[in-house]
Amino acid sequence: MTNTQVTHVQIDNYGPWTVTPEPRREVDLQTLQSRLYADLSQLFGNRNGYVFFSRFDNMIAVTNGLDVDDHAMIQESVGNRYPVTMSMAVATGTTPVKALGDATSELQAAGSAQDEHRREILQGRTIDEEFRTEADVQIAHFDVNDATGKYTDELNEFDTFIRIEQGYAELMRYMRRAHGSLSFFVGGDNVIAVCPDLDGDDYRDAIDHVNEAVDVDLKVGVGRGRTAQNAGMAAKHALEECRATGADVELDF
Repeated sequence: MTNTQVTHVQIDNYGPWTVTPEPRREVDLQTLQSRLYADLSQLFGNRNGYVFFSRFDNMIAVTNGLDVDDHAMIQESVGNRYPVTMSMAVATGTTPVKALGDATSELQAAGSAQDEHRREILQGRTIDEEFRTEADVQIAHFDVNDATGKYTDELNEFDTFIRIEQGYAELMRYMRRAHGSLSFFVGGDNVIAVCPDLDGDDYRDAIDHVNEAVDVDLKVGVGRGRTAQNAGMAAKHALEECRATGADVELDF
């Protein structure tokens, strides 16, 4: 059984800030968002977590192994370097969807995302060390079959982007609805999904669904671990096994 720890990261009062005292240049906002994501990726990553950009003003992190003090240090680091602050809520669950739902509810209960008085909220609960296991996190790394040959080297870049995004969107919806998973586009033709305790048939089901719905062919490597990075590296190795053997699904556990 998995026990995923998820952190919902939300920039405080970001919408109003972007237009106060007047609308800020979009290029500056995009730069701030991308730099903040890069810093958070490193700050969580140095503690064996993963963070995904979601909508950039909201981000989702898998934080098994991080305690409240770790989160506070990350929050303080951002507050010292950026003109905006961020709030975080942490929750755990046997499915990532449940954990994120609880974390989001914690943030919403603390005040609106556009509440000018809500600043640097940090609440929720982490998994005590004594209850952690080597199978707490399950990560699936999906990849489009022959994306270079089918799309990158054949279509213009925007049409390629559309095809990849169609596959991602359908996979994201289906994995959330059918399997309680959170899936994130991570660049190129890659999607990382944080999953509950799924088996090979579940992943084949998802791959078949995406192929039937939007005609995009996927393969997936899956790993388990004590932390997101442990599970993610196992998933990467499993995906390489798929590439070597031609398999659609490879489980590294």
